[in-house]
Amino acid sequence: MQAQSETAAKDAGIILEKVRELAADFAGERRERQQRRELVQADFDRLRDTGFLLTAVPVDHGGCWESFEQSNRAICEMLRALAHGDSSVSLVASMHPAVLQYTGWLTLPEAPDPYREAWDEQRRWAFQMAKDGRQWGTIMSEPGSGGDTSKTKATARPSGQDGGYLLDGEKHFGSGSGITSYVITVAVPDGEEEADLFFMDMQGVPWDGSTGVKLAAAWDGCGMTATQSHAMTFKDFPVTRSAWPGAIQKRPNAGGGGACMFAAIVVGIVETAIGTARQQLQRKRDSMLAYEQTEWARVEIEGWLIQQAYEGMLRAVEQASTGNRETRLGKAAVAELAESVMLRICKVVGGGSYSRHSPYGFWLEDVRALGFLRPPWGLAFDQIFQGSLDASE
Repeated sequence: MQAQSETAAKDAGIILEKVRELAADFAGERRERQQRRELVQADFDRLRDTGFLLTAVPVDHGGCWESFEQSNRAICEMLRALAHGDSSVSLVASMHPAVLQYTGWLTLPEAPDPYREAWDEQRRWAFQMAKDGRQWGTIMSEPGSGGDTSKTKATARPSGQDGGYLLDGEKHFGSGSGITSYVITVAVPDGEEEADLFFMDMQGVPWDGSTGVKLAAAWDGCGMTATQSHAMTFKDFPVTRSAWPGAIQKRPNAGGGGACMFAAIVVGIVETAIGTARQQLQRKRDSMLAYEQTEWARVEIEGWLIQQAYEGMLRAVEQASTGNRETRLGKAAVAELAESVMLRICKVVGGGSYSRHSPYGFWLEDVRALGFLRPPWGLAFDQIFQGSLDASE
């Protein structure tokens, strides 16, 4: 077991170095990339070739995932590095390991009877798809739900095939639409009251409604502009249900990994922004006004706090203690601090920071987007409040 763990760590280290090299290439194209409003398949082909998709495959299935405690930091560092070069690519990439954790396929290796055999088969298939280069994504959110997936109004009725259902409903924030091969969602099964997990094959599926899925609105967000987080309408669209009904309610440390991944992306953006601004400000160091000096000092302070919050999130998951609570607090703290840092940087750099030839305005909107990622602001603070009075001293 120790030898297997050492091999997995080595493999993850190799993937991380390849991701860093890829991110450096992306950074050399920053201006052009920040102008994009769509994803480029070649970027994800290159990411696949680094071995990144293996972060969602267990070591005993030929990947490098071991556990939340052992694997979370390596995955987050990959996403942090990738964000140095392209934040939209990094966000879409994060969905792949986050999805296979969320489903329970990575974190629940065995199901109870009578689901054991079907669950094992579904897990093996999902991991094989990742090994084959198929990227996983998600389209969970719905208009009016406030980000709470338990409030889904989407429905799924049996199609007559084993495990097959037909999905009806409105969904949005399908990050990576057109890039991801398989996508998870939630819906209420016919005749039941609680939402459950489903996944669908989106490879080569047209979005004109002819096969049951129609593009309702193309993504036009002010931040993370090239993530193709489209809204879709589903009508009688074939989906497959989780082989272990209700498994998503039984995942250990369910939210910790995803929160860390989203935070890692923003940490990477902020690091790059501070480094770029620091280099630029060297030229006017002796002429900076008192206000500019004070704002820059605050950038340094808040940048340091972001690093501490991020490290605290990673350690909370590694210690497998209060990972959910700590990572929720950390994600909210990083989101607020990152926006503050970017605003201060823009003030110090000056009016030129909002021109389209400057990266700062794009970075500001990208980090603001973190507050709207799972869970969004309202739900995030509700969860923090609900857990705060129950927290042990």
